[in-house]
Amino acid sequence: MAPRTRPLMLAASILLFLSSLFSAAFSTTFTLTNSCAYTVWPGLLSGSGTPALPTTGFALAPGESRAVEAPAAWSGRMWGRTLCATGADGRFACATCDCGSGAVECAGGGAAPPCSLAEFTLAGSGGNDFYDVSLVDGSNIPMAVLPQGGSGAGCAATGCLADLNGPCPADLRVAGPDGAGIACKSACEAFGRPEDCCSGAFAGGPEACRPSAYSMFFKNACPRAYSYAYDDATSTFTCASGTAAYLVVFCPTAMSSSDGESSLKSSVVSTNPSPALPHVNDTVSYLGRSRDAGSGWQHTPSSSDASSSAPSPFAIAVVAVFTWLCGSSAGRQWPLLSSS
Repeated sequence: MAPRTRPLMLAASILLFLSSLFSAAFSTTFTLTNSCAYTVWPGLLSGSGTPALPTTGFALAPGESRAVEAPAAWSGRMWGRTLCATGADGRFACATCDCGSGAVECAGGGAAPPCSLAEFTLAGSGGNDFYDVSLVDGSNIPMAVLPQGGSGAGCAATGCLADLNGPCPADLRVAGPDGAGIACKSACEAFGRPEDCCSGAFAGGPEACRPSAYSMFFKNACPRAYSYAYDDATSTFTCASGTAAYLVVFCPTAMSSSDGESSLKSSVVSTNPSPALPHVNDTVSYLGRSRDAGSGWQHTPSSSDASSSAPSPFAIAVVAVFTWLCGSSAGRQWPLLSSS
């Protein structure tokens, strides 16, 4: 190797190392936990134009957890498939939230409604992660998202502790072969009417499309979850980007208070001024009032909520490396910049 090529090779090596270091530092960990009494098959879908995750689907037996690393600026959704099996034709299929891939990995397939969804946009506007639990496409399984760490006034747990399959209105109910409810459709899915789907003349915002009696069934049971398309005000949550990991729990009501810090119920009792979970009726419970009401898990804003307009640590490191290299090789010609 010619002596004058060494500074460039050294610079490339250092930058590659820094890139991998900072990519790891600014990735976000999602831990998916199955607290149901039955196996759940999570599905994961990356949004258009965002990097793919290392997996798009897997099985979680009761009590199991699995961590998934998401790159910076990832967006997408996660859900829990239930009642899954491989048929005689060799295709894998699920009774709820099937992604149509014919395999455990969803491979870019989305969830068939009705389906409870956890939705995320990392490193979004204002330097925040945005997340929600949505019942807009109906519900199939209790689900919650709990930030681990995190900062910002809107950095709070959200989701639906209620199993809505039993109390689901008859018009929306999806039954299994034994007649038991296995999912609950949205009114849009059940009837296809513009006023339920917020389409046509009813598109354009909450003034044009109001909640229906059917969407209020979901909202009354799960005030923090999206119940229809324009439910943003009480259902979108944010944490300062890079400050939180996220715990996605299936059947959070099954978690006992003896589970320690990992228990969603323990978190409720330790941070909610009212330890007892309120109930809509004897079988439907929820996380608490809406975020705007000021109750539930609220974190105190910290200095990390400050504006992110300052240069990133990676940019500072790059400038420092090149400054050092240029200073240490004064008088040398850089091969790729030389005209000779």
